[in-house]
Amino acid sequence: MPQVEIRDLRVAYGKAKILEGVSMDVEPRELVSVIGPNGAGKTTLLRAISRVAEAQGSISFEGARVDHLSPVEVVKRGIIHCPERRRLFPDLSVQGNLEMGAFLRQDKEEVQKDMERMFILFPILKERRTQDARTLSGGEQQMLAIARSLMSQPKLLMLDEPSMGLAVLVKKFLAETIQEIRQNGVTILLVEQDTDLAFSVADRVYVLEHGQVALQGVPGDLVKNPYIKEIYLGIA
Repeated sequence: MPQVEIRDLRVAYGKAKILEGVSMDVEPRELVSVIGPNGAGKTTLLRAISRVAEAQGSISFEGARVDHLSPVEVVKRGIIHCPERRRLFPDLSVQGNLEMGAFLRQDKEEVQKDMERMFILFPILKERRTQDARTLSGGEQQMLAIARSLMSQPKLLMLDEPSMGLAVLVKKFLAETIQEIRQNGVTILLVEQDTDLAFSVADRVYVLEHGQVALQGVPGDLVKNPYIKEIYLGIA
């Protein structure tokens, strides 16, 4: 059974229709990438799943409907959204941001163990643990945003444009880290503008265009599609 089942998902802001009947599945421990042009509805998809955006249609997680829950209740189910542009607490330290990621948890000893795991996963954050988040580089802030999300012990981690504005070497490190997170048992739904990165880490890819699923499949098949090659991969 899929861990995530989305059926006929529709989101509109006023008269503007953003998602128009999106359906998709994500299997347990799968890494699924969602690509598409600006305005296709990728971010809105994640906002709808995390219940920040009001939506019609059904969203099920581990066999139970979650589309009626509050955002806090969704987090308690293990669905964690790492948003676009990081949304850190700029005047809190690295450690303070990580502690905020564990705000709903009561297992204080395990929280400390998880924090140490984050410092192993992202060694630079250990060096910066007392620095305010606003003083970090863009890459370091993205690492902190992901680490803060992991402190919530996600079953499903939704990443929105994690590579935006980052240098090539930092993107490579993040891609490797995202794969390591998945290997540790976390299901990942990745929205990404960098098509090469999205294809390199994914088990499957959904292509969103005009608020609908235009294509889906495994990366090895999609890269042979002439449309994907020309529009998304820049291969004539």
